[in-house]
Amino acid sequence: MTSKDLGEKSGTFQELKVSSRQQERSDSHLKVDVFQAATHEISLKDLPLLQELTVGVFWPHRDRDLEMLIKLGQGYLVLDEIGRPLSSAMKFEMGPDLAMLGMMITAPRLQTLGTGRWLLQQIMQDCGSRDMRLSATRAGYRLYKNAGFEPVATIRQQQGIARQVLPPAPLPRTDVRAIDDADWVALLELDLGAYGGDRKNILQALQAKSDCVVAERAGQIVGYAMIRNFGRGQVIGPVVADSDRLAIQLIAPLIEKRSGAFLRMDTPAEEGELTDFLSEAGLGLYDTVTEMCLGKQRRATSGAVVYGLAAHSLG
Repeated sequence: MTSKDLGEKSGTFQELKVSSRQQERSDSHLKVDVFQAATHEISLKDLPLLQELTVGVFWPHRDRDLEMLIKLGQGYLVLDEIGRPLSSAMKFEMGPDLAMLGMMITAPRLQTLGTGRWLLQQIMQDCGSRDMRLSATRAGYRLYKNAGFEPVATIRQQQGIARQVLPPAPLPRTDVRAIDDADWVALLELDLGAYGGDRKNILQALQAKSDCVVAERAGQIVGYAMIRNFGRGQVIGPVVADSDRLAIQLIAPLIEKRSGAFLRMDTPAEEGELTDFLSEAGLGLYDTVTEMCLGKQRRATSGAVVYGLAAHSLG
């Protein structure tokens, strides 16, 4: 594939030659050396094909989750000659200088044949000069490392059936309450500093599908948390706070209201007060992924920081 091929946009289909294992020739079999695959830009009509890919790698996304991601991002889908999905990749722009890469999926039978690498090159090219960030599974880590991404954090996937726990002692002069329209500007400013990029459009879309609480101290918004339907239950995130204790104050009432339900929270927090609280509340450690970046590491590491991801694909 030439650089010219990689640069062509996909209003029409592009062809991608994918090697496959040779089959022995016999009276009833024909040896096959290659097959042709085509790529096009993802749209809502591709939702069933994207769902087929996620099921193949055991991701929990439901149609509603994929629909939201398709509406929020741009990307590509690779199909074989008979229309089966082979691979996908998307980008989610967070302002003019940052992009999250996500929905990087390759059908297990093809994970060594180059479609994932080709799509990564294409989506990185589309990002231009933006800094890039992604959540790498173990299967994808080497691919991203070879492309220049560097690990910056471990994301802990904590999930399980929520159970009642003793509520934490209230923090002095801090009020946790439901969000009000007047809080929105302050919430966006807080998130910009913590996340390192302008994800106003993303947060507006999430808020429409979420319950949201904020923490107010001395008249200032110092934290927030959202929870929405996702996968087999609900996901807590995004969460921004200036300490483990404040993060716990924000999420505790969300968990308490959903005792007996399946909940999940993806957090870059290291083992400590927050992860202990999640485990006590029934959300034990299930898996980890590696947050990686190319360019500046823009997410804050002190003050108000991200305690809960919106999604692996959204950060």
